Amino acid sequence: MFEQFSEKAVVGTLLFLGWEVLAIGTIVNIVMKSRSASSAWGWSMAVLALPFITVPLYWILGRYQFRGYLERLREARDNHEAAYRDHVATMTPHHAILEGDEARYGGVLEKLTERRFTRGNEVCLLIDGEQTFESIFREMEEARRYILVQFFIVKDDDLGNRFRQFLERKAREGVRVYFVYDEIGSHKIPKRYLRSLRGAGVEIHPFHSTQGPSNRFQINFRNHRKIVIIDGRVGFVGGHNIGDEYLGKSKRFGFWRDTHVRLAGPSVLSLQMVFLADYYWATRQVPELEWTTVTPADGEGCGGGDAVVLTLPTGPVGPIEGGTIFFLNAITRARRRFWIATPYFVADESVRSALQMAALRGVDVRVMIPGKPDKWVPWLATFSFLGEMQAAGVRIYRYEKGFLHQKVLVVDDCFSGVGTANLDNRSMRLNFEVTAVVLCEDFAKQVEAMLEVDFAHCREVGASDYTGRPWWFRLGVRVSRLFSPIL
Repeated sequence: MFEQFSEKAVVGTLLFLGWEVLAIGTIVNIVMKSRSASSAWGWSMAVLALPFITVPLYWILGRYQFRGYLERLREARDNHEAAYRDHVATMTPHHAILEGDEARYGGVLEKLTERRFTRGNEVCLLIDGEQTFESIFREMEEARRYILVQFFIVKDDDLGNRFRQFLERKAREGVRVYFVYDEIGSHKIPKRYLRSLRGAGVEIHPFHSTQGPSNRFQINFRNHRKIVIIDGRVGFVGGHNIGDEYLGKSKRFGFWRDTHVRLAGPSVLSLQMVFLADYYWATRQVPELEWTTVTPADGEGCGGGDAVVLTLPTGPVGPIEGGTIFFLNAITRARRRFWIATPYFVADESVRSALQMAALRGVDVRVMIPGKPDKWVPWLATFSFLGEMQAAGVRIYRYEKGFLHQKVLVVDDCFSGVGTANLDNRSMRLNFEVTAVVLCEDFAKQVEAMLEVDFAHCREVGASDYTGRPWWFRLGVRVSRLFSPIL
């Protein structure tokens, strides 16, 4: 018995020592790789206090760099150099020369992404699901060569099956269909749904965020982009996924407030490059696509078809936090107005300080957030920021007509953005996102009018909405705020 006890003690001691060595190695990795001192301190203290819990959590949730993506893009560019040169040659005549306010709003974004704003675009604002999917289905009906589809969430419900059947019919008609979905966001999608699409000839693939040895356990990264492109002539981007709730059919949420945009012109080819990069990561294949710019003919969109647009991809793949820079650039460039609608407001200290500073400069700063939660932790965390925002003059509004999911901003009278990025750390640091940035006064007026209608369905909130709550609610808020770096 004593010998058995001794053997167990030895094994237990060795396991403990081994885990301590792993914990020390984890702390070294944290110190070497963390983007901020506060993040390094937070993770290191957690590992020291609860190593058996925190070590595996760190290796799943703690990293901010998605490895291998940029290398794959360089590989694709090298292997298809002639096609890439043709794309650059096609786009060059449409590059915008930014001057005055356009340069002030957009100059940083061009350097950030190594992409250029283009002129000669048509931008149409699509408000809510019915308008968005009616436009998408109408354009897909006209597809003759190919359809590119990318969504974060795809559901096997009425809209999901209508979408599936539409793609299957187009594929049988000879239209090539390429479909990328996020395997985490669409984890409930049944295999029969995928088999049906593949059986009709649709090339459907998960993004494979865990692809590669260094990403094996990194389920915290998400591809949050929502893109549809038809024949390289028209594209869509915005907040909608494929699910009945986006049409306002959810019993839990009821009315669903969301926004998309329809693009035509050279910006579609730029959006196509965003899709192609993700498709290559997922498949190591480059499909044959159309790279000849189609000039908008009807002039129904912003500026009669002459809007200046940048399709801005951001993600956890480079040394610069592109999502954070995008929001900071928009806030700091504002002179008169910064309005933003976002389902999650869990921004880091730099963004919160920028919002406060803008309000103190006299900028009309408004943040529209949901009145009802779809995710409790980020919804609760938002309450902790109400006092400091109100003190600086930042106005926070809760949307009460239904659930607010749109990701829209407007700055002054010219700069607007509609896309997939939320005002939270996940969109700034962990997610692959894309935003249509539009420099156009006509379009900014459309966004302004849309948001004014939304504000009419809001209630302004402030510090008392937090301080006036019971202690257990305030405790939940403060605990939720601790998780803000990974929300």
